[in-house]
Amino acid sequence: MWAMKYKYELHCHTKNVSACGRVPAAEIVKMYKDAGYSGIVITDHYSPMTYDISHIACPQNAVDFYISGYKEALKYADENFTVLLGMELRYYATANDFLVYGITEDFLRNNGNLMKKYPKRFYKLAKENDLIVLQAHPFRTGMIRINPKYLDGAEVHNGKTSKAANDKADKWVDENNMQIKVSGSDFHRKKHLAKGGIITKEPIKTNDDLLRILKSGEYELIK
Repeated sequence: MWAMKYKYELHCHTKNVSACGRVPAAEIVKMYKDAGYSGIVITDHYSPMTYDISHIACPQNAVDFYISGYKEALKYADENFTVLLGMELRYYATANDFLVYGITEDFLRNNGNLMKKYPKRFYKLAKENDLIVLQAHPFRTGMIRINPKYLDGAEVHNGKTSKAANDKADKWVDENNMQIKVSGSDFHRKKHLAKGGIITKEPIKTNDDLLRILKSGEYELIK
């Protein structure tokens, strides 16, 4: 057993940005601190539902809005609690969602409309920028699994998804020899608090830490 353990939420939406979010970022940080977590990745929706008509074709012009939940949460980070920027991406005219880890503000400003890239192009871009791309809740009703060659893995435990669907996701990752499995609460409301995440033996302070640990497999899933 690990002498010291750290818990991190990997799937979290803020009221500040995600239309379906119901809790402000500042309150989310307090809730996760109280729940004993060591940090969160803010994965607000980057999808057609996020942007108003003036930005739908050119969301890079609304990066300040997109990162506003992350920036608010970051104000309440401290030496014992990390806040990182992530993303839940959905392409135009699709229902699938993808968790992306390692993104930065510069990446958002410099790479155009990500909703237009679709799996093959986006995965190429992700690898050029050392990002991790996972299909979120791949067996939730309405989801279609994409070609695993354009994924690093999948979310195999989602706090808002049935155990049967999560078990299928776990099996799907194994069957397709994908590298990375994650767990996340898919936090939108207070009732979703602390229903997923990972446990690590070392603290995660930066995107580089997160990417390295996910690639290493040196973590436990919270289920």
